[in-house]
Amino acid sequence: MLYVRFPLSLRNVEDLLHERGVDVSHETVRFWWHRFGPMFASEIKKRRIEGMKSSRWRWHLDEVFVKINGERHYLWRAVDHEGEVLESFVTKTRDKAVALKFLRKAMRKHGRPEFIVTDRLRSYGAALKEIGAADRQETGRWANNRAENSHLPFRRRERAMFRFRRMRSLQKFAAVHASVSNHFNQERSLSSRPSFKLNRAAALAEWRGLCAA
Repeated sequence: MLYVRFPLSLRNVEDLLHERGVDVSHETVRFWWHRFGPMFASEIKKRRIEGMKSSRWRWHLDEVFVKINGERHYLWRAVDHEGEVLESFVTKTRDKAVALKFLRKAMRKHGRPEFIVTDRLRSYGAALKEIGAADRQETGRWANNRAENSHLPFRRRERAMFRFRRMRSLQKFAAVHASVSNHFNQERSLSSRPSFKLNRAAALAEWRGLCAA
């Protein structure tokens, strides 16, 4: 949890555990993350999909540049109106075919939304037109701030990891990071302190339940 949730390196986690009396190598932390991270993320995502009927209202789509061994790749992300990351998808290009594949993958898991907010990338318009959803697209200068802001936790985590070396590693980490971030994101600014503390405690208890299972 420490490694995925916070912008920490493997050695940072090793030092934090050492202060708590747990003597493990950073390579052990790496093994834990590769072994158990996807399992926990998959279970969290499954539970949230079952209870997120409102996610079909408005989606925000955006893509960010990510360097892998010095080469530019694209991380596509679908975010709902509350900032929940619904889907992450890594590609080498950002043309119509890729946009179409990304949209179909997201809609297959979460259903078809009523509105889809995008930037002015033409690939979105062409892909939405092909699947018959062009009338649901919305664009605007600040309309997609929800998606832009959702990139910030990932960007902070990317800097701590000193970038990525393979597409597969990026895809795996983006998916796990999104699920864990969704789980612990309590929208602190929108709730009172007592409500925030209760929600945070509930999220931590559920996480510990997953670990115990």
